[in-house]
Amino acid sequence: MPMSDMLLTKRHLLGGTAVTALSLAFAAFADTASAANATTVGGAQETTNSAASPEDAIPSSEGNVDMNEVLKPGPLPEIALGKEDAPVKIVEYMSLTCPHCAHFATTTFDAIKQKYVDTGKARFIIREFPFDPRAAAAFMLARCAPQEQYLPMVDMLFKQQIAWASPDVDGRAALLQMSKLAGFTEDSFTKCLTNQKLLDDVNSVRERAAKDFGVNATPTFLINGKRYAGDMSVGAMSKLIDSLL
Repeated sequence: MPMSDMLLTKRHLLGGTAVTALSLAFAAFADTASAANATTVGGAQETTNSAASPEDAIPSSEGNVDMNEVLKPGPLPEIALGKEDAPVKIVEYMSLTCPHCAHFATTTFDAIKQKYVDTGKARFIIREFPFDPRAAAAFMLARCAPQEQYLPMVDMLFKQQIAWASPDVDGRAALLQMSKLAGFTEDSFTKCLTNQKLLDDVNSVRERAAKDFGVNATPTFLINGKRYAGDMSVGAMSKLIDSLL
């Protein structure tokens, strides 16, 4: 999806045509993500029984990045786990409406955290790359929560993704209901989603990733100077990290 088609504004988030706009944006994103994934994760899953491309093989890098630049913080506080001097640095760019990001979050992330982050071998940084206005709104809500609640809220949003991110549901109403479970009121919910600076900062994180680091799909992982696009299994990411230790 071209970056010019991904400009997110308050009118898109909360305007009277929001449901139609969000549905179209999500549908377009879903088609793009599915097509992109067919050549990466989907292809690997379809050929799991093939010795040439097993699901747990170390993925191929899609290019190099300057990790010193990658690790410079942007306009938002970093959501970082693990020792700052860990030998392996992982930056994940995700979209909360991305089904492949949800799969990684619910099947791979915890195991990698326990095996490598908690043991000091890897540092894991999470950054926003919303592909549509609904994802941007969800990220804004996670950012409006206390910082220690960011990851639990993102985890909840991924686990309940179908309930709020599907184009055939009222995204605003669903996000409001979920936000209330996280302690928001309707007033704090609305104030968060009409915070123009926060929206600009979320957009800035995404635009920097695309312009400076070549990110154009989610999830994308920048790991020790290499860029990897697509979901990874526990086995694949473990082998990749082990190769860098």
